[in-house]
Amino acid sequence: MSFQAPLFLLALVLVPAAAALYVRADRRRKADAARFASPILMPAVAPQRPGARRHLPLMLYGAALAAVALALARPEATVAVPEERAAVMLATDTSGSMAARDVSPSRMTAVRRAALRLLDDAPKELRVGVLAFNHAVREIEPPGADRRDARALVERLRPSGGTATGDGLAAAVELLKRQRANDAKRPPVAVILLSDGASTHGRDPIAAAREAARARIPVYTVALGTDSGTIEVDRPDGTTVTRSVPPDRDTMRRIATISGARSFSADAGEQLGEVYKRLGSQVATRKEQREVTAAFAAGAGALLLAGGAMSLRWFGRLP
Repeated sequence: MSFQAPLFLLALVLVPAAAALYVRADRRRKADAARFASPILMPAVAPQRPGARRHLPLMLYGAALAAVALALARPEATVAVPEERAAVMLATDTSGSMAARDVSPSRMTAVRRAALRLLDDAPKELRVGVLAFNHAVREIEPPGADRRDARALVERLRPSGGTATGDGLAAAVELLKRQRANDAKRPPVAVILLSDGASTHGRDPIAAAREAARARIPVYTVALGTDSGTIEVDRPDGTTVTRSVPPDRDTMRRIATISGARSFSADAGEQLGEVYKRLGSQVATRKEQREVTAAFAAGAGALLLAGGAMSLRWFGRLP
């Protein structure tokens, strides 16, 4: 929190000063009461004493005074506000390694579920597109307000072929560049790139990341799977071999760093869903300083009313 008029914060010293004066007056009152009657006779003289509750109204007044001082300083808070026409491309690896079952029930199923959840839960201001790639770019659905076509594409995702991470990333970046060029407001855009293995086809993904950086398009990366992930591969001679398919975390981390974004790892479907949810909200909002003076002023008024109500109910007067 910051303040537009911080000099008014000096008024906060009035709170401890008022508390010190109150304590001094209370001690003087007790001394006067002791001169009027001895402590032994006090229960007979004043059988109904308010006890500690007599301090509560003045404590609320002190809190109200602090709230007024803060309100005069014109406080500002950083809040998340909707970012109109923000767009994100969900670039998803659909290579054969996505059939691995180290992520329950399988990597591909976890991706479909998380992507559908993103489409359902992302802020309505966010336009979401989907791109599927294996050893080549297979399908593209540009970002749009209507997400039905994107949902249909996600539901069709099936694992097969190799991995062309660079080609998939380059296609997503190029699509966002064109969309942003056609929008006079130049809204924020981003790519969420998910892959579960090393690139085996097409262009270098690091070169594609540098192109994203030049276009100022952040690429948030998600490395899916565990180091123990395996798939069964049929050989031409009819035999089957088990192939290890660990995620390429280093490359995904470099892509995110080069483009000015963050990298995540997910070895469970629930983790992937949380990552997508967090990134969807992040791209769809921006941080903005908002003055919250009214909130502090309202709080001061409420505290004054509460203190006055307590004093009238308990003592029949205002302090």
